[in-house]
Amino acid sequence: MSTKSNIEWTDTTWSPVTGCTKVSDGCKNCYAEREVEARWSKNPKSVFFGRKFTDVQIHLEQLDKPLQWKKPQRIFVCPRADLFHESVPDDVIAHVFATMELCPQHTFQVLTKRPERMLEWVTWADEFLRDSGYPQGFAGRYPHVWLGVSVEDQSTADQRIPLLLKTPAAVRWVSVEPLLGMVDLRASCWKSWTPNRSAHIDWVVAGGESGPNARPIHPDWVRNLRDQCAAAGVPLLFKQWGEWVPMMGCVGGIPVHREKFTYTDGTIMGRAGKKAAGRLLDGVLHDAYPEVNP
Repeated sequence: MSTKSNIEWTDTTWSPVTGCTKVSDGCKNCYAEREVEARWSKNPKSVFFGRKFTDVQIHLEQLDKPLQWKKPQRIFVCPRADLFHESVPDDVIAHVFATMELCPQHTFQVLTKRPERMLEWVTWADEFLRDSGYPQGFAGRYPHVWLGVSVEDQSTADQRIPLLLKTPAAVRWVSVEPLLGMVDLRASCWKSWTPNRSAHIDWVVAGGESGPNARPIHPDWVRNLRDQCAAAGVPLLFKQWGEWVPMMGCVGGIPVHREKFTYTDGTIMGRAGKKAAGRLLDGVLHDAYPEVNP
């Protein structure tokens, strides 16, 4: 179960686990759940046929799939699930990481809303490796595995990012999508953003919500993240505006349909659809990735 991905920050996906349950406001309009309910649960060829999205399933036939892919690529792990969901057994997580270890030609992108379990599991793996004679531990064994957390507002950033910073990893990243308010990453990473930081964020992805019930994002929320990343020397990838786009300062005469949304400061957002809204911020494409030594 792998497919070329339309997600802007990855090349392909790998789904040894499917299905998830909601944990915070960022899950409200889950794109994966929407797609499952609308199409895949009715398709006999889909692994979601006859299932609810909340039914978490393990796909044993997929666990070793990346071993067959020789061309190096960025691989998003479990795009329609959370690898660290409480319903995923520890031995399945171990098998996933064992497969990733055997595929150093690839870059594996792991994203979770459950950093507590990720911290617990990876810390155990790190200690095991060090006790087994690998002094660099988990980060040294998995330099091609990027561990990240998904946040949507200041509250979830303050809860999840500190746990990510405690997690052994070669690359740590934060996906701020859907962006639902102003997020000060420095408040969550305060000590870690100093020049001599030992644990730090290596990459930030930001984006708005898409779909029929999508909530708009204020342009200043994105600009604020852009400026924070520039000041900290952290690469930023602005994934999408989502369903809504700023009415003022649009590039290329973006068509706006159906409705408008006005913030209290007078900023007007128009519903244009994801494709028309695009991903330019003040006319600039932010498409940076972390530089990682092999």
